[in-house]
Amino acid sequence: MTVVNVHQAKTQLSRLLAQVEAGEEVVIARRGNPVARLVRCQPEAKRQPDVLKGKVNIPENFFEPLPEEELTSWEGH
Repeated sequence: MTVVNVHQAKTQLSRLLAQVEAGEEVVIARRGNPVARLVRCQPEAKRQPDVLKGKVNIPENFFEPLPEEELTSWEGH
């Protein structure tokens, strides 16, 4: 882990980003106190359309209003 002050972070940003891309963690400190941590971003998982198609059954009445007694129990009245 590399610790740099704000001035170093400003003047050496490209080098610090290269370190982060290589997997190293960089901490930016102000007056010796850590205030930020640079870490490599994890790639977002790509959505897969229809991954659950045929695996989830949604009943016909799913979007209909709940019966009053069930609604009351959910709302805690």
